[in-house]
Amino acid sequence: MSTTILGIESSCDDTAAAVVRDGVLLSSVIANQDVHIQYGGVVPELASRAHQQNIVPVVDAALKKAGVQGNDIDAVAFTRGPGLLGSLLVGTSFAKGFALVRNIPLIEVHHLQAHILVHFIEQEGLSLPKPEFPFLCLLVSGGHSQIVLVRDHLEMEIIGKTIDDAAGEAFDKSAKLLGLPYPGGPFVDKLAKLGDETRFAFSKPRIPGLDYSFSGLKTSILYFLRDQQKLNPGFIEENKNDLCASIQKTIIDILMDKLIKAASDYGISRIALAGGVSANSGLRNRIESEAIKRNWDTFIPEFRFTTDNAAMIAITGYFKYGKKIFAPQNISPLARMEF
Repeated sequence: MSTTILGIESSCDDTAAAVVRDGVLLSSVIANQDVHIQYGGVVPELASRAHQQNIVPVVDAALKKAGVQGNDIDAVAFTRGPGLLGSLLVGTSFAKGFALVRNIPLIEVHHLQAHILVHFIEQEGLSLPKPEFPFLCLLVSGGHSQIVLVRDHLEMEIIGKTIDDAAGEAFDKSAKLLGLPYPGGPFVDKLAKLGDETRFAFSKPRIPGLDYSFSGLKTSILYFLRDQQKLNPGFIEENKNDLCASIQKTIIDILMDKLIKAASDYGISRIALAGGVSANSGLRNRIESEAIKRNWDTFIPEFRFTTDNAAMIAITGYFKYGKKIFAPQNISPLARMEF
């Protein structure tokens, strides 16, 4: 008997819905919110309002694209957290109503665990390799930077994490200092391809163990640019490509140094990448080059599965459904949520 899961994602500024049947993705629909661009960052109240406008048409589109009716759904998986509370409330409330009306199970999903499980999405006509357990996952996004030991689909342990800012934030804040549009990470990546990554050197943190820190790097970049502009007001514009390349290299070096250490410490050569920053071409290339050097088996997600999406929520729901891990109707979203 087949199992069909509706997944709903609303943790930040993307309203998404997807349908998975027996682990195979039938549809994935995302509505983006361009309203935040003019503010240089996500405005929580505006995000919540946009989710309210988008949730019904997005779910409807996902069901139609999958060729299923609401009554064909066996369970609803939704992002409980972490994320923006107002945004999470919209997705959680819709999921609870959808499940209650049809008397089907409700499944809560941890947003970050779902990012990791994108590697297990099946797609019709495609046969992509999947990591065997255990494996390490470098999970990097705008709000999180973690190294996760994955022992099973639902058994994960954070073995390294940022103690302050995330890698994605370092990209975006650096981009803002350089006068690039929001979100800045993709613009840094684009210009870095045209620059010399060895042109400028920035300080790297000395944090023991497998934890990360990016606040010092942001400060280093800020002071460097300030001092250079005192000498030459046109410094940033004249050196923008090299600055992007050098900043990107530094961030990737920081990420990779700890990942290499983790792989050595745990004796694991299966390495996966996940999260929004996993779309960065420099990071993807570096992972691949290290794989050749260190005989790693690497797993890099499709670009459409790097940013927030509901396919990852639906596949996580599918694995939880198999173990009958359901949530009560009185469940509430959490802005911060333990792994």
